[in-house]
Amino acid sequence: MELKKNLGFIPVLSITMGSMISSGIFILPAAAFKHSGPSIIISYIIAGLCALIGSLGMIELTTAMPKAGGVYFFASRSLGAMIGTLSGLLMWIAIAMKGAFAIYGLASVISFFTGVNFYIIGLIVTLFYTALNIKGTKEAAKFDVCLVSSIIIIMIPFVLFGYNKVNWGDFSPFISDNGGFNSIFATAAFVFIAFGGIMNAANVSEEMANPKRDIPRAIIFAIVFISILYAIILVIAIGVVPNSEFINSLNPIADAGKYILGTPGYVVILIASCLAFSSCANSGIMSSSRYPLAMSRDGLVPKFIGKLNSRTNTPIYAILLTAVLVLIALALPLNSLVEGASTVILTSYILTDLSVIILRTSKIQNYQPSFKVPLFPWINILSIFLFICLICHMGMDAIKISVGLIVISLIVYFIYARKNKRQYALQHLVEKYRNKNLTSDGLEDELSEIVLERDNIISDEFDKLISAASVIDLDRTYKLNKIFQIISEKVKEKVNIDAETMASMFMKREQEGSTVLISTVAVPHIFVDEASIYEIVLLRCNSGIQFSKKYKHVKTVIAVVSSKNMRTQHLKTLTAIAQVIQDKEFDKKWENAETAKNLKDIFLLSDRRREE
Repeated sequence: MELKKNLGFIPVLSITMGSMISSGIFILPAAAFKHSGPSIIISYIIAGLCALIGSLGMIELTTAMPKAGGVYFFASRSLGAMIGTLSGLLMWIAIAMKGAFAIYGLASVISFFTGVNFYIIGLIVTLFYTALNIKGTKEAAKFDVCLVSSIIIIMIPFVLFGYNKVNWGDFSPFISDNGGFNSIFATAAFVFIAFGGIMNAANVSEEMANPKRDIPRAIIFAIVFISILYAIILVIAIGVVPNSEFINSLNPIADAGKYILGTPGYVVILIASCLAFSSCANSGIMSSSRYPLAMSRDGLVPKFIGKLNSRTNTPIYAILLTAVLVLIALALPLNSLVEGASTVILTSYILTDLSVIILRTSKIQNYQPSFKVPLFPWINILSIFLFICLICHMGMDAIKISVGLIVISLIVYFIYARKNKRQYALQHLVEKYRNKNLTSDGLEDELSEIVLERDNIISDEFDKLISAASVIDLDRTYKLNKIFQIISEKVKEKVNIDAETMASMFMKREQEGSTVLISTVAVPHIFVDEASIYEIVLLRCNSGIQFSKKYKHVKTVIAVVSSKNMRTQHLKTLTAIAQVIQDKEFDKKWENAETAKNLKDIFLLSDRRREE
């Protein structure tokens, strides 16, 4: 049973934004203000810029591999099962901790005004969103759309009325005397959890109707919009709430609402914060549950964890386990919750950029992202450097928490998952540099299936013919009559004509008129009297074949032997070939393909128009 592909652009944008507009802006600024004062505005902007740079690799990988589990899937397919297990378990914990951070904020607000025990409220909220996600991803996403829309509408008057009440004197001194510029970067690392929602789009990408189009739009728009929104809200909040009160505030943005519009402003912003916490909690449970789902598919955790409910089509056990993890995380101190989650999320960005570098360098043919990181590999290297710097600024306590989680993940790997033999890109790259060929096309085959699923490719008659075609790969050139002899030997058993006669028919057809479509591609073809025959042979000769004085370097030969009554099919074949070879990368792909399967995939995974 597969996950339903019923998420469009708006739901995914809301899932991404909803997990960012929460505790990261409504609670975290007070804790961050203690570190660096008003300059937290710069810290949030730096965190947003780092998130934008880091997200480029995430976008590339997600458009190439829109699968549940996001970072886990990328890491396991590029760096192997051990790193995949580490990233999967760590990100499961980190995103669950981020969801717990949101529930922490919601429970704190409700507990403050009602007197009800904090943990009881946290339990009720967690169970509610667990039930909502079990009911269905589409339903949970719709709920998120309503929440995020409401938050943005509420914050508009906060910005409009608040600007005129800003006391610019509250921004002096702008940079804390304690840490200077160093404190700005340390605070940027501390608040980076506010941008952790970017991962959510990757985690639910398998459930998107059009990930190639919607992933880049949703992630980039969400980061830019939220970064600007954060900066504006912080300017107003710091400018209207006295610094001494801001530091000790439970919800400094709601307090700012009181200074701007009185008690009604306080209540309205408090409602907005509760909506934001709710949205983040909902998307956090939804997103993080996809990690154990993806790992169970690969046999890295027990299979039952990834089982989908037959009625709702949701990973019920993965969601329930995530809910348990969220409840455990609620018992952690706030700073530990934030620092631990931020450090793990920062680490995941490093793994993401490493994955892009390895997959691109390995030149795996079926790795076909619709979006590519510009200025490769320099942007990826810059991103890795930035995130290492941010981790170093997190402090030893956060690093110790991360090391502890890594140790636990390694124990899980060596006990349960180390027998996993799935092929990965780093292995492919190492073998290539050792001048050895992999004995399996496992990763290429898997990526091929992903592209077919992502692009909704339904095989037509031409695809079926290519799948059944014989493949010839020549390491040196031959005269044209010899080429036709080699092709004829391949199909003689399927056609009741001897190879010599068939080769002569090919030569005669070529003399009647050239079958070269473009300078590097020829489609020699003959018609036979035998009924119901249609055979295709794919031949590659990178050193080039001379078909005539004009065409001396034909590298792609698609030979066709068909019955005389199959002329319609022949015309359809020519049309399909013409569409495929229009790709400006066709010759490069053809020359670099490593296996017969790779050669076929150039046609099978093309974006040509299929016959219904």
